[in-house]
Amino acid sequence: MSDKVTYFEKKGPENTEATLRLAVEAAKELGIGKIVMASNTGRTAKVLLEQVGCEGLDVTVIAYAYGQKEPGNNPMTPETRKELLDKGVHVHSAAHTLSGAERSLSTTFGGAYPVEIIAHTLRMFSQGVKVCVEVSAMAADGGYVIGGEPIIAVGGTGGGADTALVLRPEVSSKILKTKIDRIICKPILD
Repeated sequence: MSDKVTYFEKKGPENTEATLRLAVEAAKELGIGKIVMASNTGRTAKVLLEQVGCEGLDVTVIAYAYGQKEPGNNPMTPETRKELLDKGVHVHSAAHTLSGAERSLSTTFGGAYPVEIIAHTLRMFSQGVKVCVEVSAMAADGGYVIGGEPIIAVGGTGGGADTALVLRPEVSSKILKTKIDRIICKPILD
């Protein structure tokens, strides 16, 4: 893998397979054994397992917290969760690090709060960059990755994947110590 960044002309799920291929290639070439990815329904995780392959890699999928969209429910069905777990993929549901409780404050009282400013700053690179940093912190919070150790993070825009990074995450309480080492791919912003 060169230090070349792949840029997609458009953001969105049509880049999912290419993003996952680039992420796996980077993991293998750089000797990074862990991939953390956003996949609320499990669809992106299934593309990784069924179309790309991830043999020898430790994969953690981060999904919405229960009740995020609808009380008591999760967009990943129990059947999909079981299927992923049976294939050796870790599945972790948690509150979003870069919104979570703070979004309740901003929508109730108005204004901007520090964590939301971090999220908006990362979105200046792309929505997927924000998601990569966020799901990596969530994975660290859940004990799936160790803070400061390099991983491959995969995120996206509006379903699917369009961004992959090499980064060294930290737990949510230390998120400003997260280091983005390299961009593997991302969309060009419009």
